[in-house]
Amino acid sequence: MPRAGEPLARMGFLTIGLFDESNPAGGHETTLRVIETAEQLGFDSVWLRCRHLQHGISSPVAVLAAASQRTRRIELGTAVIPLGLENPFRLAEDLATVDVLSGGRLNPGVSVGTPMRYDDFKTRLYPDTYDAEDFSKERVVRLLDFLRGEPVSDFEGTVGIETFSRRVQPHSPGLADRLWYGGMKDSAVWAGGQGINYLTSSVVTTDGSDLSGTEPDHFARIQAEHIDAYRDAYAAAHPDRAPGRVSQGLVVIPTDSATAGQKAKYAAYREGRLARTRAPQGPRHMLFSADYVGDSAELAEQLYADAAFQRVDEVAFALPFTFDETDYLQIITDMATELGPALGWTPKH
Repeated sequence: MPRAGEPLARMGFLTIGLFDESNPAGGHETTLRVIETAEQLGFDSVWLRCRHLQHGISSPVAVLAAASQRTRRIELGTAVIPLGLENPFRLAEDLATVDVLSGGRLNPGVSVGTPMRYDDFKTRLYPDTYDAEDFSKERVVRLLDFLRGEPVSDFEGTVGIETFSRRVQPHSPGLADRLWYGGMKDSAVWAGGQGINYLTSSVVTTDGSDLSGTEPDHFARIQAEHIDAYRDAYAAAHPDRAPGRVSQGLVVIPTDSATAGQKAKYAAYREGRLARTRAPQGPRHMLFSADYVGDSAELAEQLYADAAFQRVDEVAFALPFTFDETDYLQIITDMATELGPALGWTPKH
């Protein structure tokens, strides 16, 4: 768990994969090039966001299937696939297929809940069952059972020239152990109880948390509470197992090799998002982390002082949504060559 002088074990990053609606292939190709570069730079992992009905990656599993054939070592993750729009049976088949193709490098991250803007398209998504769909964590349990190889069918055998299996095919041993769940404190406790890995992000809910004290410390303290709750629940439910993995997600933008124009762009991006970090937002009382922007020595000092960062040994830094390929390549290069080493991280080649 990194403090000043202690090494960060794993470093990755998260990208949304934006594209121009008139040329979606271009944006997806950019994402694949960034993933290839990440492997060359020695990153441990790269993660794809999932966005539906937007100009971002709607099928991260398909994109990671392509990435699996253009890389050999780097772990490939999703952060996160909202299961409300998925059939766990079919998703399990797709995940297992990509895991086999990648040689066991897939790290599927998922979440549950009512899909964003569900009322706008629910009759097209579930025309007969939209008001009866179960968006609870039961969907995760079903997916986990399928990935573990639990029986799906009552029949196994041969009919004519076709052979049928009781479990989802292909079966990829170990994939279930690489499932991640993203969410707030109650989700952290649930994930720990289930023995699933836990993803944090740059947003938390403040419900039930103490907001006294210095304002900039609120986010890190709440995120640290979530991580502690996960670890406690995991240890209580699985005392004989190795601890589950926890990855911290923050927007981190090193500027060591950035041009003057890029530095101005990054500073404006941070400033434009700063207001939402000062108080909880909306009915769910969501609090956003401030973006970390600066040279790597400064960023390392700030991260080592972050209460949540002190509780993890791996991170998936989020790339800003709206930047271009040149910006992303500069940022991940500085992460690998400047920020990572400042955090004691060693590139994997």
